[in-house]
Amino acid sequence: MSKFKKKKGGELPAISTASLPDIVFMLLFFFMVATVMRQNTLMIENKLPVADQIEKLDKKDLVMYIYAGKPSSRYRSSAGNQARVQLNDKFADVSDIKAFILAERTAKREEVIPFLTTALKVDGQTNMGLVGDIKKELRDVQALKINYTTRTGNALDNFK
Repeated sequence: MSKFKKKKGGELPAISTASLPDIVFMLLFFFMVATVMRQNTLMIENKLPVADQIEKLDKKDLVMYIYAGKPSSRYRSSAGNQARVQLNDKFADVSDIKAFILAERTAKREEVIPFLTTALKVDGQTNMGLVGDIKKELRDVQALKINYTTRTGNALDNFK
């Protein structure tokens, strides 16, 4: 005779769900930390022109964005129909660009200031006079590293 007896029912034990809330909260915390929130709410129409020879910027934290274009339909009643400049989350005049650039520079560390780049996200239908005025203001503040943000495609599609 044997001392050990086999169990007759080969049923699996119930799965313990005691650690399930811990796993859920760990995942929630991970996604809260890892998610990047949108920085700016776009208040203008911004259909970027296309280009075929483009380069990707390495460090996005060293980029200051200036948006230009007609106000979107949501903001036309208060901002009008003419092309406007948007700095962060508000409409601005071209003369406000100097103060914007200086404020962005003061928010950065001293050693990264020479590497700051100004990215112009200009709608394809915007008048080049506005772009010229923006560039003049950037020259006055010595913000000479300018990037024109575009979409990938054939550059001849801009003339259609």
